[in-house]
Amino acid sequence: MPTRVHLPAAVPPLALGQLHTLVENRTVFALDAFELNIFETHQAAHRVPLRLNGLALTTMLRGKKVMHLPDRPAFDYLPGETVVVGEDELMEIDFPEACLCRPTQCLAVAIAPDSIRQTVDLLNERYPRAEAHAPWALAGPEYAHLTNTPELTGTLERLVAVSRTTDAAKDVLANFTLQELLVRLMQTQARELIFNDYARHLTTHRFAAVVHYIKEHLADNLPIEKLSALACMSKATFFRLFKRELGLTPVEYIVRERLAEAKRLLRQPLASVAEVCLRAGFNNLSYFQALFKKHEGITPGAYKKQLTN
Repeated sequence: MPTRVHLPAAVPPLALGQLHTLVENRTVFALDAFELNIFETHQAAHRVPLRLNGLALTTMLRGKKVMHLPDRPAFDYLPGETVVVGEDELMEIDFPEACLCRPTQCLAVAIAPDSIRQTVDLLNERYPRAEAHAPWALAGPEYAHLTNTPELTGTLERLVAVSRTTDAAKDVLANFTLQELLVRLMQTQARELIFNDYARHLTTHRFAAVVHYIKEHLADNLPIEKLSALACMSKATFFRLFKRELGLTPVEYIVRERLAEAKRLLRQPLASVAEVCLRAGFNNLSYFQALFKKHEGITPGAYKKQLTN
């Protein structure tokens, strides 16, 4: 489920600094290691050019854009999503639905190359990844359009908050938060690669083989001992490195996949909630119902009823 960044209440939607134009209104917070921009658009427009200094991590806050980036097909850009734009790369943006009553709002963090390099070097030195041939690094354009994770969203919200503070240690706090943001970004990209594109990496990444096994045996018992053996690691090392690289534990990933499968099965008209519980890999109906409600906000029965209405 896409996770949206919420600006602090002190940033009113239509008062984001001096308004220069109805197309792209920009508020800038300049810090030592990065520049945080809040863009707001109040009228429909097409092919509006934008170029930021350094690598840019952009996140949609509200409204809709259509992004045109070099050597890539145009794509819709919606709240709950992030797009990573290369250093000094030209963006051309459509705002098909923007208006004064429903402005489009986007957050963009332009990060200095030295800040990225320092964080990546620190991770590779102190916290190496499971595969020596795949060290920590920002992924290329193939993994530039992402669905936000709760962790990435939370870090972005903290970055906005620290950028606006008048604390004397503002830049120090901002640097720590930026390091976390880069880690969360790389974890999110790693999820895209391992969780969604695992078939391409079965012979080169042990976590891809683990994900493949989980998907093939979702309804079975999936003990961590079995998964760690597939990864050729001890149980403790497997648990630690999986969480470090992908931002969630193996157990959390299994639960996520089982809930996704349960949602798919609930769309079948003749499938009962009890049947879905077992087929999705949950062996306790009460636990399944409680977990489903915790993650989706409604019970499995209510979710199924929504689909038929």
